[in-house]
Amino acid sequence: MQDRSGLALQVANGHLRLLDQSQLPHAETWLAVADVDTLIEAIHALRVRGAPMIAIASALLVASRVEQGDDRRAIFQAIARLRAARPTAVNLMHAMDGLAADLDTADWQRSVVQAAETLTDTDRALCDAIGDYGAALVGYGERLLTHCNTGALATAGIGTAAGVIRRAHEQGKAIEVWVDETRPLLQGGRLTAWEFGKLGVPYTLIADNMAAAMMAAGRVDRVIVGADRIAANGDFANKIGTYGLAVLAKYHNIPFAVAAPHTTLDPACASGDDIPIEQRSAAEVRGVNNAAGELCWAPADARVANPAFDVTPASLITHWILDTGVFGIDDVAAGVLKSGGRAFP
Repeated sequence: MQDRSGLALQVANGHLRLLDQSQLPHAETWLAVADVDTLIEAIHALRVRGAPMIAIASALLVASRVEQGDDRRAIFQAIARLRAARPTAVNLMHAMDGLAADLDTADWQRSVVQAAETLTDTDRALCDAIGDYGAALVGYGERLLTHCNTGALATAGIGTAAGVIRRAHEQGKAIEVWVDETRPLLQGGRLTAWEFGKLGVPYTLIADNMAAAMMAAGRVDRVIVGADRIAANGDFANKIGTYGLAVLAKYHNIPFAVAAPHTTLDPACASGDDIPIEQRSAAEVRGVNNAAGELCWAPADARVANPAFDVTPASLITHWILDTGVFGIDDVAAGVLKSGGRAFP
């Protein structure tokens, strides 16, 4: 594999390293990933996260194992285990299915490595296209609101929703951004604020439950979020709390957009009802445990519900921003998402 260096991913001499996002913003620690067990643990612990980045990291690890001499059976098993590591993120499934198909070719080692590198390069280009299309929607001086983290930590490129925001900032549109802290793991407060700070994007961090008041006060002009899976009818799954923002935006007549690459589309998934929702540890809601220390604010035996994602119905969405263009509800009703966002059936 070619050497690569990005904000959260590095490949050097065929070996993969990932920025441990669970330690941000207090420490920038790089994690060597040489085997499937290490990567699956990193995915579950959100050391690596974001639907595109999980797929890319998994593909590059498989390619690394090929270059290290693992046989076809071992690679097949690695692909199967990684595919099941994050049930909501469809990018991972698409990537692993593609690599599995390459195992059936005569020159399978070269095919798998090439496919993993192409996936990485393609994601960068997709992010650029999403940023350009989405930034065209943003007016001068708009106040944007975003949720979770959708930037270069979550992709191989500039990001999806955060990529749109970044591009609008680079175009001199004098935007301001409200960043939801994104409970319970604070990906907005820990990661998006960290990224925007590095980029010089003007932002203000808010608790998730402040968004309604900001909208009611007329201080939000547009909401832009990312996605882990988009169903054929336009429903999509994203970090828990997204659905509430969509309801609030609809009530306050604020445009609400989802930004994602076409690799996040799942034409085989009819609606959001068919998207599996990952349930995570109760400890994440009872308190926090990260590089800053451990703090528990709830009884140790408190019953907890902790779905990692929720589903936003298409009826609440104004724009679907893809790498192929910007689409509205009529486009979605006509079937554009079923065809990968490229052409109507």
